[in-house]
Amino acid sequence: MSYPPAWEIGEGEVQLSEIQIAERIKELGVAITRDYAGRKPHLICVLNGAFLFMADLCRQIHLPITVDFLAVSSYGMDTKTSGEVKLVKDLSLPLHDRDVILVEDIVDTGLTMTYLLHYLSGRNPATLEVAALLSKPSRRKVEVPVKYLGFTIPDAYVYGYGLDREYFDRNIPFISSVKSH
Repeated sequence: MSYPPAWEIGEGEVQLSEIQIAERIKELGVAITRDYAGRKPHLICVLNGAFLFMADLCRQIHLPITVDFLAVSSYGMDTKTSGEVKLVKDLSLPLHDRDVILVEDIVDTGLTMTYLLHYLSGRNPATLEVAALLSKPSRRKVEVPVKYLGFTIPDAYVYGYGLDREYFDRNIPFISSVKSH
């Protein structure tokens, strides 16, 4: 398959192919299907970056599921988190006594995830777990529990597969990174 020039693999350390991503998401789907057997998990997608991961993950979970979406902002126009989290779009469905899986694109400092876990816990779900495509433990300021993790990556600015680069490149089917200076 040939991609336009903007879709060339980047120069950075992180290079995850479309096949690697698909295989790992299938494994995560198998684990969730096993762990939630007999239950109906409710998946919450953190917009915007996790939308592709969420769509592919849902198709790999072989159980009845429901989905919802929320959006937070902690980056603005910058490539590094401001540390201040703002809720931009709230949930549509109640969480009380539901088995909730929060689906995130990347856990970086842990500040956004900590905010979201605290916020969602206040709605009294029966269980609350995290599924994240990527984790950057070297940037962690607050440790957060990620039960279903796709990949651990070094500290790099990544894009593709839902993650943007100045609002573009979310539709690239692989993940790449910008070369560090």
